[in-house]
Amino acid sequence: MTLTVRPRRRFVPAIAAAIAAVFLVTSFPAAANAEPNEISSTKVAQLRQTLESAAGQYLEAEGLLTKAKTEQAALNKSLVLAENRYLRAKTEVQKYAAEAYKAGRLGVIGVMLNANSPDDFLARSAAFEKMTARDESRISELVAARKEIDTTKAEIDGRVREQNKQLAEMKKLRAATERALSAVGGYATNGWVDPYAPTAAPAKRNSDGSWPSQGCTVNDPTPANGCITPRTLHALQQAQRWFHHYVSCYRSGDMYEHPKGRACDFSSEPDGFKNFSSKGENKLYGDKLASFFVKNASRLGVMYVIWYCKIWLAGSGWKTYRSAGGNCGDDPAGDHTNHVHLSVL
Repeated sequence: MTLTVRPRRRFVPAIAAAIAAVFLVTSFPAAANAEPNEISSTKVAQLRQTLESAAGQYLEAEGLLTKAKTEQAALNKSLVLAENRYLRAKTEVQKYAAEAYKAGRLGVIGVMLNANSPDDFLARSAAFEKMTARDESRISELVAARKEIDTTKAEIDGRVREQNKQLAEMKKLRAATERALSAVGGYATNGWVDPYAPTAAPAKRNSDGSWPSQGCTVNDPTPANGCITPRTLHALQQAQRWFHHYVSCYRSGDMYEHPKGRACDFSSEPDGFKNFSSKGENKLYGDKLASFFVKNASRLGVMYVIWYCKIWLAGSGWKTYRSAGGNCGDDPAGDHTNHVHLSVL
């Protein structure tokens, strides 16, 4: 007779738990808060690297352009002041020249010789020296003002050349980003921008208008628990004044902006990243958040924004963006139909 062994009852809860776990995994979307995998192919990885480099250089060139314009404005004011000083000095010198012409050199000597006493002669001599020093000072002022005008004009010309250089560089970088996007089907497209999007407080710039260089030096306040740059923190805090869905910034493991603390992913769903494309109110939430970053790009130092199969780049506007090809939303994380990606300089 064959003996049968009854299953031990203590295995039943473990089997039941395993079945329940399988049911939970297969019956519901991916767990909330899982970091989105935005890079789905080598081609997209190369694209993002190109965009990061070009967009960053574009903003740096834009900052240098702003610096050149600021310096030119200051130089223009200095030029006006120098020209006013030159006109005043020129008027005084012309007046002195006319008086000297009327009196003649012998006239001055005659005044000196007609002194009635040695003391009178010394007094007249001192007065003459004082007048000569005053007139020499006016002539020196005239020469100095003329020199300052010439120097200032040369500096202004230099700032204009710098502006033209940066404008040419920005044009080149814009073309580079558009070529990179067109290689993956990134044609120009219209992107909705909310006209009522709130205005952010501007991020800190240098006194001349350029962007300061920043590293990953402050704690990331999001659940990512890494580091971010002060400028990224500012953009995050400004956005969170009006937008309160789940957000994650720092992420290790790639060569792009997240590990550098220069990027954040803003979920369009309230409680975390979900493996499906947002619809309805949550889609509108993402639309408005993307609009906020685009509207305030120059205030926050935004390099680019990706949302719902579109990318907005500084200097280029909206372009189509596909991670895996096919239909928009086939890859919710890569196509960014479940979160708004922000990259700052």
